Amino acid sequence: MENLKDKVAVITGGNSGIGYAAAKQLKEQGATVIITGRRKDAIEKAALELNVTAIVADQSKVDAIENLALKVKADFGKVDILFINAGIAGLGTIAETSEELFDSIMNVNLKGAYFTLSKFIPILKDGASVVFLSSNTASMPGPGSSVYSSSKTALNSVMKSAALELAPRKIRVNSVSPGPTETEVMKKVGLDEATVKTIMDVVVDKIPLKQMGRAEDVAKMVSYLSSDAAVFITGADIIMDGGMVLS
Repeated sequence: MENLKDKVAVITGGNSGIGYAAAKQLKEQGATVIITGRRKDAIEKAALELNVTAIVADQSKVDAIENLALKVKADFGKVDILFINAGIAGLGTIAETSEELFDSIMNVNLKGAYFTLSKFIPILKDGASVVFLSSNTASMPGPGSSVYSSSKTALNSVMKSAALELAPRKIRVNSVSPGPTETEVMKKVGLDEATVKTIMDVVVDKIPLKQMGRAEDVAKMVSYLSSDAAVFITGADIIMDGGMVLS
């Protein structure tokens, strides 16, 4: 079923993980999809695999976001779906966290996401859907995650304000907050398969459903929130973590 036929969708951070899965899902639903990322080779490779459009843009830089919005407007006109997915993680206790780590996380996860929405508001169609990728850590912060958790908690607050501000134009703004999700991130930081499995086993033990989340499941939720089936949902944070926040 092509529930999103003739819709124009922009996904930030679309070259891997949840962003990649969302691009694939929205494309299958009939949308015209544009993915962005700051690494030219990676974003173009993903776009070729997915048969979507790639635009290089760094979400941590406001001028890059502004240029992205201008290019999307010039090439595609108005936008129906905006999935603000790009984000980075980082760990460190409050005593150990450097200003550099604090700024790098906040510049992408909060400032970048905030201004992505800001710069795209003029080219969003009335009735459009905006989805932020948040995290269940916004609801259950833990030791060592103060900056990352704070960035996502603040993002959820922005989402709710945006939902109110954009309601007169029937633009819906929501967030999806996954828990531990199977992506390539651990392999990218150089951990071997045995170490990854050990970490996964510990994590899964904390999840009532005893399984990791899948990027594809998050992508389906983004697709749902972007469809007419969710026309009465705005200002909502959808937690997808197998019950982890309850335990």
